[in-house]
Amino acid sequence: MDKIGLYIHVPFCVSKCPYCDFYSLPLQDETRLDTYTTALMRCMEDWAEKGDWQADTLYFGGGTPSLLGGRRLERLIGHADALFGLLAAPRPEITLEANPADDLADTLAAFAGAGGNRLSLGMQSVCQEELSGLGRRHVSADVARTIADAHRAGLDNVSVDMMLGISGQTQKSVIATARQAADWGATHVSAYLLKIEPHTLYGKCPPPLPDDDIAATLYLTAMETLERLGYRQYEISNLARPGQESRHNLKYWNGQPYLGLGPAASSFLQGRRFSYPRDLTGFLAGSQPVEETDTDMPAGSAEEYALLRLRLTEGLQETAFCARFGKPLPAAWRQRAAALPAHLVQVDEQGIRFTREGFLLSNALLTHILHK
Repeated sequence: MDKIGLYIHVPFCVSKCPYCDFYSLPLQDETRLDTYTTALMRCMEDWAEKGDWQADTLYFGGGTPSLLGGRRLERLIGHADALFGLLAAPRPEITLEANPADDLADTLAAFAGAGGNRLSLGMQSVCQEELSGLGRRHVSADVARTIADAHRAGLDNVSVDMMLGISGQTQKSVIATARQAADWGATHVSAYLLKIEPHTLYGKCPPPLPDDDIAATLYLTAMETLERLGYRQYEISNLARPGQESRHNLKYWNGQPYLGLGPAASSFLQGRRFSYPRDLTGFLAGSQPVEETDTDMPAGSAEEYALLRLRLTEGLQETAFCARFGKPLPAAWRQRAAALPAHLVQVDEQGIRFTREGFLLSNALLTHILHK
C-alpha cells in the first residue's frame, strides 16, 4: 500500500493578502494556537483508529503555519510520527510554509530539531513595488535573512514562491527575482500566474494587470530564466534542482493517497475525495469531513488521473496508466491530442504531454482531449 501524505492546514495569518483565497483568519491570541494544536492531535488520533496508514510526507500549509512556533510544531511532528510512523519512513519529507516577514530563527531551529527538513517561503518578488502592490508584509532583505536562518538550522531544502502576471511586473523584474532566488540558494521555485478569485479583495476591486499575452510572456521568461539557472521544470508552476522536487505535492499529481487535517483541508483516501468545511469553530467542535462527488470525473477515475498527470512535464505515460488501470491509454485521447498543434502537445509511444506553451492553455487542451 502506498504511504500517505499528511497535510495540516493552519488557518491563521497576521494579515490577509488581497489576492489570497485560502481559508485563513486573523490570529487573535496565542491561546488559540494551543487550542488548535490540541484539536489537530485529537483529529490525528481519530484517523489513526480508522486505518493502519503510514505516512512519509507531512506538509504544514495555510494560512501562515510558522505562527505555530517551534514548541507546537514539535508536538505535531511527534504525534504524526507516533501515529503514522512518519520519522521511521525512508527519507521522510516534512515541509513548513512560512512568511519571511517574521523572525523565524528559533522556530526553524526547533522545526529542524523535530525532524523538519523543508521550508517553503512566500517570497513572491524581490521588487518592493510589486511586494507593496501584493500587500505583503516583508521586504526582500527579510527573505535573505530567513533563508540564512534556515541554512543555519540545517534546512538546506528551501522553496520560494514567485508570483507572475502582477501589476507593474516586467521581464526585467521577473529575471531579477529568479536570479536572486538562485543566489540565495533556493532549491525549488513555485512560479505561478496570479489568478483573481471572486471572494478576495482583488476580486472585489481588481488591480490593473497585464493582459493575457504579456502574462504569458512573463511566465515563459520566468521558466526559461530559472532553467538557465539550473532548475528543471517538472510541473506547470514548479521547478527544482535535480532531486529536490516536492515529494508531497507529487502525491497530488500522481493520484496517490493523502490525508488533510484542519478546516478546508482536502483528502484522497481509499478512492474517496473529501474535505473539512471552511469553519474553524466547527473543526474545533469535532466536525467531520464532507465527501466530494463529481459525476463527470469521479474520484480515482482514469479521467481524473489524466487531468492530474498532464500537469506534469512527464505527462500522461502509457506504462504508468496501464499499470494503474489495466488497459492502454484510450485511443480517442491519443487521436484528439495528436490533432492539436505540436508546439502545444506532444504525443508518442510513451504517452501525451504538454509543452511549456501548452501549459498556458492547459484548461482548454484538457477539455478537448478528455471531454470532446
